Amino acid sequence: MIKHFSFYLLILVLAGTIQSCQKKDDDDYKTYAVSVQLVYPDDYEVDKAVSVKLTNTGTNSAFTFETDNKGVAVFNVPAGVYEASATERRSSGGISYNFNGLKNFTVTSNWVATNVVSVDLLLSKAAQIIIKELYIGGCQKNDGSGSFAMDKYVILYNNSDDNVSLDNLCLGMVLPYNGHATNNDYVGGKLFYESEGWIPAGQGIWYFPGGIILQAGKQLVVALNNAVDNTITYSNSINFANAEFYCTYDLTAYANITYYPSPSSAIPTSHYLSGVHFGTGNAWSLSNLSPAFFIFATEDVTPVAFANDADRTSLYNGSATQVRKKVPVEWVVDGIEVFRQGSTNYKRLTTSVDAGYIYHINQNGYTLYRNVDKTTTEAISGNSGKLVYNYSGGTTDLADGTTDPSGIDAEASVKNGARIIYKDTNSTTNDFHQRKKASLRN
Repeated sequence: MIKHFSFYLLILVLAGTIQSCQKKDDDDYKTYAVSVQLVYPDDYEVDKAVSVKLTNTGTNSAFTFETDNKGVAVFNVPAGVYEASATERRSSGGISYNFNGLKNFTVTSNWVATNVVSVDLLLSKAAQIIIKELYIGGCQKNDGSGSFAMDKYVILYNNSDDNVSLDNLCLGMVLPYNGHATNNDYVGGKLFYESEGWIPAGQGIWYFPGGIILQAGKQLVVALNNAVDNTITYSNSINFANAEFYCTYDLTAYANITYYPSPSSAIPTSHYLSGVHFGTGNAWSLSNLSPAFFIFATEDVTPVAFANDADRTSLYNGSATQVRKKVPVEWVVDGIEVFRQGSTNYKRLTTSVDAGYIYHINQNGYTLYRNVDKTTTEAISGNSGKLVYNYSGGTTDLADGTTDPSGIDAEASVKNGARIIYKDTNSTTNDFHQRKKASLRN
């Protein structure tokens, strides 16, 4: 009987073990429907399908699915502890909008299909488009009789890794036009509009035609005056007869043909920027001494509607002839503050837009050129052997002269096939130097 009893006990134990293992296996392979809902910040909605990743923190196994048109991704996963993550990028008007979210949660045997995991997306913005170069001071005439300053230009650069649309991107300049002029915007030693969160765009704005995409690591040249081959008359000037260039040319806004003769036939009419004029004068007169120049992108409104909005008007010093428009600081993509050498100057761009300034010597062909981000540029694997060092193009031999502290010759490196990342700290002092020769004359 004892032998029989032991045998039956063994059978029961084995049966229990088998049943226990079977239950464990069933639990391991049972899956649960998990819905992950992406929650966007206020004023933002679902724009496109986004990849959501679920990672089992215990096994490191991962599952990825895309959201539907309501921002929901549905998974079927076994029980475990999970991390849900999602990243989305959008770009508009030279600004990159990055949405990032992360959420940890646990799936147990009590999980029901109606449970929803909400992942809050946090928004961060970064400038994709930067001012690479601003040439404003002109050059000496061939006969030594003076200078020629009707050859201003700006070069915009896509400093990011993504292509970007220039829709709604505008060019603006602050009024007062000169940094060394008396500035009545200072109240109690501070710019009164800083606390109100805007920058004054004076006289008018220029904006790009629709449909322009600036590719990652590429630049776009805009002739601000005389979009012709100026070297025919002045050999030290700039030749804008190039099919890839753009220009400010809109005689319905600014009819001064001294500033705006018919552009070179090499420049397509589709590359003409349009203007909106809301002040006095018949030309957009960017200072060749000490301007505060900036680019901005209008949000939820067209550039024309913005410029014609009476509620955004600010009269400088209360004068009806000095009309400005209030550009919200959050619209500003980039700016550069220029001071006149040897003068008392006053900042016009607020600290959040630009915390610095750069001295400029005009009439000699000098240009304001952005410094290279040495660490980031050298870290690009494809740049090995292509970067050119011992840069000597600065003006450190002159009073208030500057140079690029990275030591990298950006233009020579680009010609050598390198990709350049420029410094962008929101401080003209850190980000720019005065270069002896305009890059378009290299």
